[in-house]
Amino acid sequence: MKLIRRKTLAAASALTLGIGLAVTAGVAPAASAAGAENTFLVLAPQGAGTERAVARVAAADGTVVASYDQIGVLVVRSTNPAFTTAVAGAGVESVAATTGLGTALDEGETVQVAAADATNVTADPTGEPLFSQQWDMPMIGVPQAHAINAGSPDVVVGVLDSGISSTHPDLASQIAKDKSTSCVGGVADTTEAAWNPTTSDHGTHVAGTIAAAVNGVGVTGVAPGVKVAAVKVVNDGGYIFPEAAVCGFVWAAEHGMQVTNNSYFIDPWEFNCRNDARQRPVWQAVQRAIRYSQSKGVLNIASAGNSNVDLAHKFIDAGSPNNGTPEVREINNACVDLPAESPGVLTVSAVAPTGKKSYYSSYGLGVVDVTAPGGDSRFRTGGVSPTTTDQILSTTFNTATRTNGWGWKQGTSMASPHATGVAALALSAHPGMTPGQLASFLERTAEALPCEQGVWEPRPGFPATCTGGKRNSFYGAGMVSAYNVVK
Repeated sequence: MKLIRRKTLAAASALTLGIGLAVTAGVAPAASAAGAENTFLVLAPQGAGTERAVARVAAADGTVVASYDQIGVLVVRSTNPAFTTAVAGAGVESVAATTGLGTALDEGETVQVAAADATNVTADPTGEPLFSQQWDMPMIGVPQAHAINAGSPDVVVGVLDSGISSTHPDLASQIAKDKSTSCVGGVADTTEAAWNPTTSDHGTHVAGTIAAAVNGVGVTGVAPGVKVAAVKVVNDGGYIFPEAAVCGFVWAAEHGMQVTNNSYFIDPWEFNCRNDARQRPVWQAVQRAIRYSQSKGVLNIASAGNSNVDLAHKFIDAGSPNNGTPEVREINNACVDLPAESPGVLTVSAVAPTGKKSYYSSYGLGVVDVTAPGGDSRFRTGGVSPTTTDQILSTTFNTATRTNGWGWKQGTSMASPHATGVAALALSAHPGMTPGQLASFLERTAEALPCEQGVWEPRPGFPATCTGGKRNSFYGAGMVSAYNVVK
């Protein structure tokens, strides 16, 4: 299976394994067909309240379906083809249609483990029946960490993703159901069916890496003592729209989550440019939501991406949007990957079982903060053929048969939850840290990894050059360490 190199923030996989969060979305149309209902983000001037914006929405034949007064953002639906023009005026800072701005999860199939091999009663994480295949856990010191602190149930991690299977035997006891919701459509729905997976098990896999229980079944998570909350931002068509991400960040802020994991991006362009009139309103809304969550004590952790791009040196974007006609445009530092390059977000690259950068992982000096295991099925053969077990083993959910299981995926989306689990352990051992303090602590306790010399090309066609010293473009401050944050 060919890796999608553009706009892939999640599971870049091999064999019959899914490729992950590959964007297939396009640009919002300049004008909507008469009578067709579209969704818009309407931004009021920050700090000025939303009352005047609400009035303008009504006058422009729009309906407010969700109001995030905390950040001055309204989610609106309207059949008025001239809504964007009609709503403009005093009380409205900017507006953007989100039609076509969804990013698609392209999972493919997951390599599954036989159910009979996944049960063995034990209280020891190393005794979990599938632990011997979790090469990623010893790499970051999980067994040693669990001997000291396996996590506190007072710590709740928000998994902004495709939902979590509430019936999975490795996760059923781990989910904070009272804090879980679906944010699809930008509107919170707390019914259990709404936040369970429908078309993708990506969120279930991520949740297992963070907090799968030590219960004699399946695998262990990095922090099995903590709780995870499903914050579903992927709709039934497999798309993540900006209004869902905004809802997710605000929901996490308002419901006591100290950490969120984000393995997606929020625009169909490789880089979201705040100086582009088509993208600025979305950029503003997402930034407001992220800043608000940070102000409420949330550290947001995000994947660096699977495009093998140097995020610190961006000059040309020639492959976006993915599902339309690509444009060639010059870009600069005003153009960023969201949420990975948003201020205050901890950005994570991926490494193979060798501890070297995975061939697909994006990188960048001053962008990547830490690294973690993400898997690399091609390193053994130089890209010729895949080795499934060099990917990340975690919890899965077959959306066709509606059955739970365990299986492998790879990508920076698999690296990010390792760092998120380590952050949850750090908060369990040292409660009360602010998001900034927690991010700094994860970096200070990381194990530094040196740059590869010359051009690093473990798979032909994916060259990269590492820059920097002890802190560098491939690994940031280094490999996250579960043991170092609790000892």
